[in-house]
Amino acid sequence: MTLLQAIIIAIVEGITEFLPISSTGHMIITQNILGIPSTDFVKAFTVNIQFGAILSVIVLYWKRFFQSWSFYFKLAVACLPLIIAYLLEKQIDAMLGSVVIVAVSLLVGGIFLIFVDKWFDRPENEKTELTYKKSFMIGLFQIISVIPGVSRSAATIIGGMSQKLSRKNAAEFSFFLAVPTMFAASALKLLENYKSITPGNLDLLIVGNIVSFVVAMAAIRLFITFLTKHGFRMFGYYRIIVGTVILILLFTGHSLSLL
Repeated sequence: MTLLQAIIIAIVEGITEFLPISSTGHMIITQNILGIPSTDFVKAFTVNIQFGAILSVIVLYWKRFFQSWSFYFKLAVACLPLIIAYLLEKQIDAMLGSVVIVAVSLLVGGIFLIFVDKWFDRPENEKTELTYKKSFMIGLFQIISVIPGVSRSAATIIGGMSQKLSRKNAAEFSFFLAVPTMFAASALKLLENYKSITPGNLDLLIVGNIVSFVVAMAAIRLFITFLTKHGFRMFGYYRIIVGTVILILLFTGHSLSLL
């Protein structure tokens, strides 16, 4: 992986991590387009540049993130269902290199996003208390996001809306939930592949995190504004277009599997 390739993937991560379009799916597609072999370091890189995205949430929402213990307990409760995902880690890893699964997930998820605003329509100025039960239910939705192409952001935001949170409140809780979730995932992947990180490629990891941090900060601000005004429909159309294009390329004989 070259420095330019690392920057491009980090930009993709920063833009897509908190949008309901699947960061993992887009990084798999980007990695394929750039012709980057799926080595242990590349796998560690694509997961660990999430540290930069995590930091962007803490910086943007630091006053609200560092609040009551009750808030942290609710985040912990929402993370409990991820134990199921951890038990299925091998099956999940087997799917991470499948462009077909990414394409189908993008397509199906896009169709769902077109209608989700009507299904869970709530006034943006209406406040709903986030209870422990609602936190756990949102955590159950997060499990779906382990499938490449589904989008953790979309799953948890929709989970929040299903619990009667407004789009903005659901999106912000999704950002907060991303901190422990992504930190744990990044730390585990770092422990598994730490031997692949050497003085020769450490600079790529550092640059990747810096880029993803800066880009994610801008993406979060723009996303909240757009989501509050327009909802999910445009993201749904985008997912459908991307998923359909990938499937057409696959069915017409183009090789899109990862190296």
